[in-house]
Amino acid sequence: LVSLLLIGIAAWGIGFGLISSFRVVGVAIAVGIFLFLIALVGLIGAVKHHQVLLFFYMIILLLVFIVQFSVSCACLALNKEQQSQLLEVGWNNTNSARTDIERNLNCCGFRVFDPNETCASDCFKSHHCQPCAPIIEEHSVMVLRFVGGIGLFFGFTEILGVWLTYRYRNQKDPRANPSAFL
Repeated sequence: LVSLLLIGIAAWGIGFGLISSFRVVGVAIAVGIFLFLIALVGLIGAVKHHQVLLFFYMIILLLVFIVQFSVSCACLALNKEQQSQLLEVGWNNTNSARTDIERNLNCCGFRVFDPNETCASDCFKSHHCQPCAPIIEEHSVMVLRFVGGIGLFFGFTEILGVWLTYRYRNQKDPRANPSAFL
């Protein structure tokens, strides 16, 4: 479900022109496909009572949990100064995201508006633009808390999945020959 949601959000972002960076969309789609394949491995392993597939599913799900839990904790632990530094580094290292941000948030420049630089927003024509940093920082606090909370929620459901897989993996197949287990 999460994998299909990731793929759908990436497609929606492209369709409405909110995201023009192919890297961001490509990573979201790749992660969605990876999670879908992992879920498929778990489903096939559970239906077939295949212990090797269930073991690999359990290990990969545990690794995904560790990464997801780490990222979620990092999102929730960032203070204002760290967020500001992270946003400034991101602003300085990308041009396509900068153009998207300026166009969607109707702002120009990061900390100060410079009328001599080019800008993709509508306010640039009237030269009355505000800098993007305060707007981005306001949105980033909300987004980081949301992403961290959702990541923790799904992380703990993944731990539940690992535990259930561990319990289910060691059960006997009810369709198998009962004398084969003696």
